[in-house]
Amino acid sequence: MNLTDTHCHLDLEKFDADRHEVLDRAWTAGLTRILVPGLDLASSRRAVKLADSHPNMFAAIGIHPSETLGYQPGQLDEFRKLAAHPKVKAIGEIGLDYYWDDAPHPVQQLALSEQLNLAAELQLPVVLHLREAGDATDGDCARDLLQILENWVEKLRVDHNPLVARPGVLHSFSGSSSTAKIVIDLNFLIGITGPVTYKNADFKREVVKSLPLDRILIETDAPFLAPVPQRGRRNEPAFVRHIADKIAEIHNKNPEELAALTTANAARLFSWGG
Repeated sequence: MNLTDTHCHLDLEKFDADRHEVLDRAWTAGLTRILVPGLDLASSRRAVKLADSHPNMFAAIGIHPSETLGYQPGQLDEFRKLAAHPKVKAIGEIGLDYYWDDAPHPVQQLALSEQLNLAAELQLPVVLHLREAGDATDGDCARDLLQILENWVEKLRVDHNPLVARPGVLHSFSGSSSTAKIVIDLNFLIGITGPVTYKNADFKREVVKSLPLDRILIETDAPFLAPVPQRGRRNEPAFVRHIADKIAEIHNKNPEELAALTTANAARLFSWGG
């Protein structure tokens, strides 16, 4: 099976004891690509180092919204240097998080806007985080993010930036079908994680059913959000198979076909070859 995990925090310490074995299980399960996103500068550097250790691993670099307290635009110079590494394929994990509220909303929005500008400069797609207060489906976070993204994409169009055709992905999407439609119309993809397999996730499955297959990515967000039947365990890339199987069931597709489609979607977005 040709699978891709487009979001896996393999650099975190929860994998320190057995990272090699985790990767062996991933390749055995049929994974052909893994993207490791950064959460801050240190994490981004670890992601690049990991990506450099295996031909089928790649990195995204960026500052997670919960890490933006004290953000200064000058910090982006270090990310610009890091982006010169050929294994860096995206800017992320960036976005807005009104659930934890670890940084004031204007600070999060400034950091996001500046990193979007960096992505445009480097012509790298973005990996976006969106989490509402109280884990709501819609709210101020989605509204603010959509406004920022609409303005950014419009500027890409005006500047004739080729990134407008593949601006990025909303990772671990938990929003509404209406939000998904807006970002899909802006050429973004939607990342689906383990909660789509949960017993009480009928709403998420309805949203996934509404998504065009050429706009879906599969991801674990490991070590978080392990899918059924692994729920409650530390998540890992090999478990992405369960997410692919559930999406295939929702769309009445063969699992191998769904895996191949989402792997092709990832290759198109991140430009890392077939």
